[in-house]
Amino acid sequence: MNRRELIRHFFNISILGSITSLTSISNSYANNVSKVVILGAGWGGLSAAKTIKKLNPSISVTVIEQNKDFQSCPVSNWVIGDLKSMDDITFSYDSLKNNYSIEFLHEKAEKINFNKKNISTEDNIIEYDKLILSPGIELDYSNIENWTNDSNIVFPAAWKAGKETELLAKQVKNINDGGVVCISIPLSPYRCPPGPYERASLIASYLSKYKKRSKLIILDANEKIVSKGKLFMDFWKTNYSNIIEYRANSGVVGVDNDRVLITDFDDIKCDVGNIIPKQRVSKFLKDNNLVEDGKNWAPVNAFDFSSTIQKDVFIIGDSTSQSSVGRVPKSGYIANSMGKVCGLAVVSELMDMEKLTPSMINTCYSLVSDKEGISVSAVYTYDTNSKKIIPTSSGLSPKSSKIIKKNAWDWAQNIWEDMLL
Repeated sequence: MNRRELIRHFFNISILGSITSLTSISNSYANNVSKVVILGAGWGGLSAAKTIKKLNPSISVTVIEQNKDFQSCPVSNWVIGDLKSMDDITFSYDSLKNNYSIEFLHEKAEKINFNKKNISTEDNIIEYDKLILSPGIELDYSNIENWTNDSNIVFPAAWKAGKETELLAKQVKNINDGGVVCISIPLSPYRCPPGPYERASLIASYLSKYKKRSKLIILDANEKIVSKGKLFMDFWKTNYSNIIEYRANSGVVGVDNDRVLITDFDDIKCDVGNIIPKQRVSKFLKDNNLVEDGKNWAPVNAFDFSSTIQKDVFIIGDSTSQSSVGRVPKSGYIANSMGKVCGLAVVSELMDMEKLTPSMINTCYSLVSDKEGISVSAVYTYDTNSKKIIPTSSGLSPKSSKIIKKNAWDWAQNIWEDMLL
């Protein structure tokens, strides 16, 4: 098997399946010891790191990540809905470190020196041959009047798994029977399109069991449900008609300290307020001039996710611009697929090998109750005419079912293993 055939073999089994059976590329093709630095140990960064090491163990991979543990945003709604705990979605990086000799630096990245090809943290300067950036998104509260630094204690977003997830779960659990929960959904694009609607479903499921007189108001800045709309709406009408009130075109424009959400139409008093704000590119990318002036997302070449602004820099995950990548959702599974495509491209560049046309997959599960779920899947490929990633096939579950809930948990366990073991 020649090098190109081996790369193609990897492409076929990894981008569209598992990488567990991959045979490593011969180290003899490496140019000395190449150094790859990855910022962000989330769904994209971990996938890229493991992919590179599977392809060529001789490449030095350093991951910069502030957090000591991995906490999964996908499935974190299950914590808010009282189906799982934070312990169930929190994992150590140790197995990945030890199994693939990946160095982790738990510090905050501060500055990239593109001329000297290094990235600095509080205490270290790390040189790179290739730099992969997967920093996630920034929550943007700038359009919400009266918002202060302490407002997220009253109105947690819980859009990055962690303390706010636990806080919102506790607030929902402790609400008085007859209380009101409000969820505010920003205009698309934002991380995980069906995520807010799954969260609403699981909170409604919890209320229907334990707080039967309580209500849930969904304030959606979009004109309709962004993803799986009919499936969500049908289930709500059948199961939560006395609990959920859905209001389209109702973005939150302000708050006050008495747990009031202000829209363009009225003020809504709530007992629990979950404000998911609009989102934008990571501040780190903005500060390091990897985003064009006036833009909210980072431009990349959709073929390999290399930055269109800086050489030897790659950007993957939620911070990438859909106008350059294509209409792919900002989801964990897409970030995972981007990581594999990018990792393969980086190894190809380091070994002076031809890159292959990328393909990606996305499967998105959403629970609609503590017992049932819905799903959507799609396959994406690179279109040479538009130079963007486009969907080539997709499928939506016809209705909710118990088996989809089971599949969702199986998927989560499998993909966590794919990234972390």
